[in-house]
Amino acid sequence: MKDVAIVGAGPAGLCLAVELAALGLTVAVIDRAPRAALAEPADDGREIALTHASRRRLEAAGIWSRIAEAHVAPIRAAQLYDGDATRPLTLAEVDATAVHPLGQFVANRHLRRAAFEAAQADSRIELIAGTGVTALETATDSRVLLREDGERLAARLVVAADGRLSAMRRQAGVPAQLEDTGRHVLVCRMAHEHAHDQVTWSWFGYRRALALLPLSGRTSSVVMTVTPDEAEWLHSLDAGAFSAAVSDFYRHRLGAMQRVGDLHGYPLWIGYAERLHAERLALIGDAAIGLHPATAHGFNVGLASVERLVGEIARGQRQGRDIGDADVLAAYDRAHRQATRPLWLASRAVVGLYNDTRPPARLMRRAALGLARRVTPLRWGLEHYLLSDSRRATSPRP
Repeated sequence: MKDVAIVGAGPAGLCLAVELAALGLTVAVIDRAPRAALAEPADDGREIALTHASRRRLEAAGIWSRIAEAHVAPIRAAQLYDGDATRPLTLAEVDATAVHPLGQFVANRHLRRAAFEAAQADSRIELIAGTGVTALETATDSRVLLREDGERLAARLVVAADGRLSAMRRQAGVPAQLEDTGRHVLVCRMAHEHAHDQVTWSWFGYRRALALLPLSGRTSSVVMTVTPDEAEWLHSLDAGAFSAAVSDFYRHRLGAMQRVGDLHGYPLWIGYAERLHAERLALIGDAAIGLHPATAHGFNVGLASVERLVGEIARGQRQGRDIGDADVLAAYDRAHRQATRPLWLASRAVVGLYNDTRPPARLMRRAALGLARRVTPLRWGLEHYLLSDSRRATSPRP
């Protein structure tokens, strides 16, 4: 029997495995993907925004050192555009001489590869690839996973880290507030004429939401939240027509843009589990909270769930408690919900407002941005949601 079985070998699940192994626990990580795909993840086009707190946690877990410096892109400023406005709201910025950037972007595949390497190097972690979980049973002092390959695995604690449409969450009978936004997210990398100056943009237009994530050189990742019909149209374009359309979307602010690499797309669901634990089971990452990508905060919140669960398990160990103890898991549930519920509610409200194209909503959007531009505490609040603790690593504001 293992101490912990983690279902899902994404970055959050693997980070949790490494940190629990450091507590002396035996851990199994189960994922349906083949082992080769976990060791060398395919490029899915996604760039992960990391706060300083997340980077420090990855450093402590021995994961950050496995990511090449060339794969890390700094963020020097974050700006928000509304509708037809030409003047952005600057949420946060540091000057070019600052020692620390606001945050960094790392491609999801590089983060996943580094986390897999760290987990593979630890003898207390068993990686079980190429099979999923068909059922979850309850025993006297454990939960038992029935695997697709016919094997059974018992563990004192099971952790669901299998994404926002988590099968483990459903099997455990944990309800969740899941919402199909009716939008698709398209992501790809674009080369452009003008320098991005390491500025990330969020642009809420009246037909679509756009983001631009600065990468190395004159290359950025574009993230477009569009209707299913527009997603189908964009997928149908050849490379030249697609590049011209995206250049128009971004109003040629960076000059002509040219797609480099593949276009990736997926339907956009958001979700919040009504509970973050059940009997000898905990939810982390997107299985617990699946935020809208407009927050730029999904992985940071997922890593915060790892930190809180590991913290409660370590505290329980010092008190002589079983790691699957109901009080230990309830303490994690309370801590993570209290920390994330405001962000979940705020992000839903903001995204709902910006998806509404009626004239009253447009007026409210303009008024909200105008107020935030003039009232410093409101601007700082937006910055906090975007980049968490980055201000602690930069110079104080005047």
